[in-house]
Amino acid sequence: MKTTLVILAAGLGSRYGGGGQKQVEKVGLNDEIIAHFSVFDAKTAGFDKVVFIIKREMEEYFAANITNCLTGIEIAFVYQETGDLPQGYICPPERTKPWGTGHALLAARDVVKEPFMVINADDFYGKSAYKDVHDFIINPTNGNYDFIMPGFILANTVPEQGEVTRGICAVENGRLADIIETAKIRRTADGFAGEFGALPSDSLASMNAWGFKPSIFKELMREFAVFLDDGINDLKSEFYLPAAVQTLIKQGTCDVHVTPARDKWFGITNPEDADKVRAAIKDMVADGRYPERLF
Repeated sequence: MKTTLVILAAGLGSRYGGGGQKQVEKVGLNDEIIAHFSVFDAKTAGFDKVVFIIKREMEEYFAANITNCLTGIEIAFVYQETGDLPQGYICPPERTKPWGTGHALLAARDVVKEPFMVINADDFYGKSAYKDVHDFIINPTNGNYDFIMPGFILANTVPEQGEVTRGICAVENGRLADIIETAKIRRTADGFAGEFGALPSDSLASMNAWGFKPSIFKELMREFAVFLDDGINDLKSEFYLPAAVQTLIKQGTCDVHVTPARDKWFGITNPEDADKVRAAIKDMVADGRYPERLF
């Protein structure tokens, strides 16, 4: 069965200076970016194709500097564009901000017809997440579950300084019961806190890694239309993928299995995070978990 990795790489990266440069920050010993490690891990796990969701103006750069070294796996580009809306909707001409991660994933609806995993370009998830998701999405006998999500321990996903947004999860017997998009999560003297107050350090967080069937596109398009009905003229509103999945869960439209992430997460949210990711990758190469040159 063919399987695809979809990489969300069209974000503006506002906390990183507004240009989205964290997507292409060089962190490997041979100037690899995080997405190179993601593709390496996905290929090892059995994925056959990679789809990069990018800004149209980034294609030439990606083709010349990012995907030119990738071998042994099919590569495709699709573009997140503000005017790509459901039939009957027109983007406000003043809108420049992308519509969010849920809308970004919809950009792949015409090129992804097989089970797939979706990830952020600037998050390092570890080998086990790819294997667990791949094994799930190729298995036709997964009980009543429709989709899968690796759940990461919150304490392993918050940088030493700065604030992040995470989807905080409630899990019941391995099933995702609720996911609340929570901003301003930070370390405190007592542990962790977010916009809604204190958070247990062992809370499970969604890092926007999911395993889906192609049927998710129809559901997302319907929910995106509802989102636009409520706020198409809000120029800063975003259609978040975790929030859309939460809505589907509440509607009883899908059941999501949560698999505990077995590797440590690394990511670049703020500029100072890049050196920490470089050091972590250097250690993993030294330990033999990755070759010195990926491709």
